[in-house]
Amino acid sequence: QVQVAESGGGLVLAGGSLRLSCSASGPAFIDYTMAWFRQAPGKEREFAAAVSWRSGLSTLYADSVKGRFTISRDNAKNTVYLQMNSLKPEDTGVYYCAARAGPVLTPRAYDFWGQGTQVTVSS
Repeated sequence: QVQVAESGGGLVLAGGSLRLSCSASGPAFIDYTMAWFRQAPGKEREFAAAVSWRSGLSTLYADSVKGRFTISRDNAKNTVYLQMNSLKPEDTGVYYCAARAGPVLTPRAYDFWGQGTQVTVSS
């Protein structure tokens, strides 16, 4: 089992950058596929990015963030990062870290969730 908690959200101007962190507790972090989701006000939660288990050599991105966001993991620190560059006002929302046991890199079916961190991008 794994528990996750997000940090690093805040206010940023359009065009700026933020790095979100997701710290995980538990003995099997390396064996989880990890992902970031986001939810804008009044909208449903949407997938943003995922990184494969173990070495994290594979990634998956939503079209809306591809080329601007980078997901990575540091297994020694039990941490997943989301580096967000060239931020736009439409990136505003609550960002959630999610975990899924096993090797399947997918935008759906995550089982463990953090409480979220607010990201606000102003124009």
